[in-house]
Amino acid sequence: MSSEWVDWHKGYASDTNQARRLRFVQDLLRQALDRAPPGPVRVVSLCAGDGRDILGVLEDHSRRADVRALLVESDPDLVRIGREQARALGLAPEQLEYLEADASRTDALKGKVPAQIVLVCGIFGNVTDEDVRNTIHHLPELLAPGGCALWTRGRFEPDLTPAIRQWLGEEGFDELAFVQVPDSLATVGSGWLRAPPRPWRAGVRLFTFLPRSERPSARK
Repeated sequence: MSSEWVDWHKGYASDTNQARRLRFVQDLLRQALDRAPPGPVRVVSLCAGDGRDILGVLEDHSRRADVRALLVESDPDLVRIGREQARALGLAPEQLEYLEADASRTDALKGKVPAQIVLVCGIFGNVTDEDVRNTIHHLPELLAPGGCALWTRGRFEPDLTPAIRQWLGEEGFDELAFVQVPDSLATVGSGWLRAPPRPWRAGVRLFTFLPRSERPSARK
């Protein structure tokens, strides 16, 4: 029997809100790669799933050879699927590393941060508001100077996206984009860190996924 998250990924197979959101995430990731400084570009994706947001961009992006990505995902089936897809695209493990681990704690990122780009997509709709705020508070510890954070969240009532955008500003981010996916509640945002980054710390808990019935995303 497949896991909840493997089943969830099947929603990308058709023209669903989920699939449309993915295209916006990929567009913003392309823009973040375009504006990254010359040389290696370190990317970190938390709760990365099979990594299709990154894979879909690296398939044809001009900075493909520069990217060194860490994709942290706890579901072993999604990790396996992602590795197979990366190999099919000719991406070596040292360029696109899938780590089967708990992305909610900073320990998984040891030696991989600071990064130029951090993705926290598919997280904020599954945790408490307090954990959203806590994750945002720690983002400057994961990013290099001028680094970019990408995030997603549905506009479930009560809509938390205005608070998320405010919290990012309070932590030293300038907004690059905020997109409402047409005909859906989904939103995708990105911002660059104008404030000085803060040192990475081990043992920090960023968030905890709620039981399915208690998640904000269940309020669709």
